[in-house]
Amino acid sequence: MNNYEERVESILKRLDEQMTLVVAKLKLNEKTNPEDVIFDNQEFMSLMNISKRTAQEWRNKKIIKASQIGNKIYYKLTDVKKLIDDNYNTK
Repeated sequence: MNNYEERVESILKRLDEQMTLVVAKLKLNEKTNPEDVIFDNQEFMSLMNISKRTAQEWRNKKIIKASQIGNKIYYKLTDVKKLIDDNYNTK
């Protein structure tokens, strides 16, 4: 792969990540009840800036609650907020 193709791939990857964040933010703005806001695994990973493996470890260690339907994994906004609140450091 030449340098040009690598740059294009990098740009496309960043655009995809940003689009995922935009979709997540739109979901937050259109819902009033936090119980109604659901993120899929990709949105959750982008929101938390973590890898797929880290998300899996957090689920395995019961750090974050998640639902699985088929091969898709979903998180409630309330559970994401609880994760952040439980790990908030005031120092």
